[in-house]
Amino acid sequence: MAINHQNIRQQETQVNHPVPPTPVRRPFPAELLTALKSAFGERVSTSDAVRAHHGRDESPFDPQLPDAVVFARNTEDVQTVVALCGQYDVPIIPYGNGSSLEGHLLAVQGGVSIDLSEMNRVLSINAEDLTVTVEPGISRKQLNEALRDTGLFFPIDPGADASIGGMSATRASGTNAVRYGTMRENVLGLTVVLADGRVIHTGTRARKSSAGYDLTRLFVGSEGTLGVITEITLRLYPQPEAVSAAVCAFPSMGDAVRAVIETIQIGVPIARVEFVDSLAIRSINRHSNLTLREAPTLFFEFHGTEAGVKEQAELVQEIAAQNSGEDFEWATRPEDRSRLWNARHSAYFAMLQLKPGSRAVSTDVCVPISRLAECVVETEADLKGSPLPCPIVGHVGDGNFHVCILIDPNKPEEMEEAERLNHRIVQRALRMDGTCTGEHGVGLHKMNFLLEEHGPVAVDVMRSIKHSLDPRNLMNPGKIFTWAA
Repeated sequence: MAINHQNIRQQETQVNHPVPPTPVRRPFPAELLTALKSAFGERVSTSDAVRAHHGRDESPFDPQLPDAVVFARNTEDVQTVVALCGQYDVPIIPYGNGSSLEGHLLAVQGGVSIDLSEMNRVLSINAEDLTVTVEPGISRKQLNEALRDTGLFFPIDPGADASIGGMSATRASGTNAVRYGTMRENVLGLTVVLADGRVIHTGTRARKSSAGYDLTRLFVGSEGTLGVITEITLRLYPQPEAVSAAVCAFPSMGDAVRAVIETIQIGVPIARVEFVDSLAIRSINRHSNLTLREAPTLFFEFHGTEAGVKEQAELVQEIAAQNSGEDFEWATRPEDRSRLWNARHSAYFAMLQLKPGSRAVSTDVCVPISRLAECVVETEADLKGSPLPCPIVGHVGDGNFHVCILIDPNKPEEMEEAERLNHRIVQRALRMDGTCTGEHGVGLHKMNFLLEEHGPVAVDVMRSIKHSLDPRNLMNPGKIFTWAA
């Protein structure tokens, strides 16, 4: 369904708060707990501390605890949990590293959290084919450590040390997406336990296939609502011969973003280009003991041969200078590059320190690269009128940026203000043919936005797929869209 841009413009001043519905918890029979303990022994926990850990994420929502947590070790364990929960009509919520930003992990109807963190093995490395098969609980850092001696690496880097299963379930991307794509392009196949306990294998290790429906893409981004992912086959890439990084400050956000747009449009194969505004730079300097100039700043990284990296970097430096870029500084030594990117990756926690005790409402819009400067500049103007600290960071090479709106969780009026800002940012992105979420997913927070973006017919098609695969709504219920019996 096409987006009605006139409608969106009319609605842009209205507030449409994407808050989750009042949860209605399902019964949790004592017989189910007995059966789980019989099957898993001490790997089942109902302690308050364990349940609290699995009942919250990095979203601004209050914790909603599962009734029990099961620590799975293989696909058969997941099948057993799913079968038992199905027998008693109890929800199932997959859990990886807990780094979700949109409420994906909250047990809004109670149920069993399946912790997949012990399923963290590398099952096979096929270096000649540039593929690897892993279990869902392995984190991206653990995976790259296991690949260190192969000359290969997995490039998708959302910042947090997220689990590969969680990254697949939310169709994550991150700092390297401008060159290497997102999880959508880099997942070749999956093993999934369905709501009825059956196991399916999607895709192959081949680089392409025209065989039937693309079930791999169906589950990548399904946020645990269609099944539990228990194995993932991924694309790998050769470690680049040479890597160089740089930072460059600009007098305005518009200048910085225009430099990125020109870089992308002339085809420079840049590996990473990240935008950080002056307020975020201030927080990063304090958190990581850096002395970067407090101004809108781009972080660059170049991959390739020695000659290729040098040529790319010189060309980008020239483009930056033409857009008033200043203080172009290089980081060629591995330790300097690591320090620079570790500081960028810690930006989320650094920004929280701008308002101690705060929670973050993180926006996640993505727009066509040609509209990025306009979108960012209009957003900046919006934020200047708000009393809340609102630093901006973004993976601007692919049109995706985030506003980290810091709120006091004990002040409802601040949550109200954050949602007002978020709504305007999303409406602006939709008006520019963009999306409400470039990488975080829908979860609880963006359910209404999904409807605005795709329209009721498309969302009803999604709901029909959910009904077909999970007719009793057991798989992570209450996420992405409301359930209609």
